[in-house]
Amino acid sequence: MASNPDDTVDEEIPITSGRYDSHDNNSSSSNTFPYRPVQTQPDVMIPEYFTHMPLVRDRLITDTSEMQESTAQMCLTDIFRQNVQSGDPPLNEFGVPRLDRKRHARFLHKSLEPLPGTFVGYDPSRPWFLFWCLNGLRLLGEDVTPYRARLVETARSMQNASGGFGGGHGQSSHLATTYAVVMGLAIVGGEACYEAIDRRALWKWLCALKQPDGGFQMSVGGEEDVRGAYCAAVIISILNLPLDLSPDSPAWTSDKPTLYTGLANYVQRCQTYEGGISAQPGSEAHGGYAFCALGCLSILDSPNRSIPRYVPCPRLMRRRRRFREGDEDAGRGCLCGDFCCCGGGGEIENGLEYLNVPRLVSWLASRQYAPEGGFSGRTNKLVDGCYSHWVGDCWPLVEASLQRSSDGVPKPPQSLFSREGLIRYILCCCQDETKRGGLRDKPGRMSDPYHTCYVLSGLSSAQHKWELVDKPATETDVEAGVDAGANNYSEPVWKASPFPFSDEGGMQVFDEEDRVCTVHPIYTISAERVDQIQAYFRAKVGF
Repeated sequence: MASNPDDTVDEEIPITSGRYDSHDNNSSSSNTFPYRPVQTQPDVMIPEYFTHMPLVRDRLITDTSEMQESTAQMCLTDIFRQNVQSGDPPLNEFGVPRLDRKRHARFLHKSLEPLPGTFVGYDPSRPWFLFWCLNGLRLLGEDVTPYRARLVETARSMQNASGGFGGGHGQSSHLATTYAVVMGLAIVGGEACYEAIDRRALWKWLCALKQPDGGFQMSVGGEEDVRGAYCAAVIISILNLPLDLSPDSPAWTSDKPTLYTGLANYVQRCQTYEGGISAQPGSEAHGGYAFCALGCLSILDSPNRSIPRYVPCPRLMRRRRRFREGDEDAGRGCLCGDFCCCGGGGEIENGLEYLNVPRLVSWLASRQYAPEGGFSGRTNKLVDGCYSHWVGDCWPLVEASLQRSSDGVPKPPQSLFSREGLIRYILCCCQDETKRGGLRDKPGRMSDPYHTCYVLSGLSSAQHKWELVDKPATETDVEAGVDAGANNYSEPVWKASPFPFSDEGGMQVFDEEDRVCTVHPIYTISAERVDQIQAYFRAKVGF
């Protein structure tokens, strides 16, 4: 992660008993800020681990450690706003700034207008600008339907006859830009948006991206990674595309595989020794890839089944078959001990591969720093507001995977990360308080649509609790042979509610006026819009 050379803080913040100690301009302490007239706020208590630098610190000084020190000091400066200066945003009773909705919404609306010539290098990212701005506006409660006509016209110009969407007119189709366009159309909603998508050509193009090892390329002949797995699964499921694979697909065999065949196994192989998820098997764990992996698995099946466990381990199955045929050595345990000898990170039990959930939880939890409260994306990297989504939005999926025991008995909901810490980081450190508005990476950086969208998404995740509720089988299910008495249910339903901070012994440190809208934990847009577009295409016959 690049650092800003200007992101330095020379002053230390004096801390006493979890409070910010203000000093007048006659103080002899060298650890004070230059005196300016201030409006003193009532003392507020902040959890101690967000009030000072870590007690255990490595004596080895490196560029990385110096950047971490500087970033943490800057965040402490913004978190301890006990003294509000003229022009600063007002603080609530918990010492947290209010969410400046109007200014952030104005920033996003302006970003949807024609951009200056300096943005020409970002032309292939136009679909992403649409997605970031529209999704951010929806999170702030803004009406985005006035953009429908412009969005449809723009999307049609980016669509290729061979299927998929490029970054602009005449550009090659790419899974990332296709995802951004499809989700942008879903956010605005309406028949005009839905019918702008050539689903038949899109299905054919996805078949060309499907690979024999189960994954998806990002473009024809391009790289294959876990982003492709997530983007493809989202597009297939939200548009109700056929799962059948065309015979000219690179993944086609006589066994007639589907678009989902081997996909879970590919994702599982991307888990690293740290417990996180990498772009490809054998690469470095990254927060963005962790979300893509968990989101993909949660589309393939309910998270409490797909994240801890999914597909048979073929090597273990072959050994068991040899054991039954008389080869006693084949009956020994997996040669890799606790891990799958197929090259992945999944544990093996009863012939099934598991994501190593304890290590995954440990890696995700290690991404949240104190005193900052925000998340980093990789080991030994700085906090960044965008990981409020990429890492923060992993938690609803992980918590759902642990929500039910193997016998289907509900478990009490629990929070596996510090929601208060993340909320303090977002509201104290990530708001651009200049007239520009928007949200940012960290103090000292400028806001942009990317960070505005994903910081707001992470804020929504911290403010709400998502539970996976099994919907009892309908009459149609019964006619199809579904046995509700045996816990055989139809597709589970995600249910959101305000997070009860009292349940984890904490306090709600934001005002209700600063609560943002919910986003679907898998699709990261409004759950209502997800339901609408899925219902529309389920009702269609054929393409």
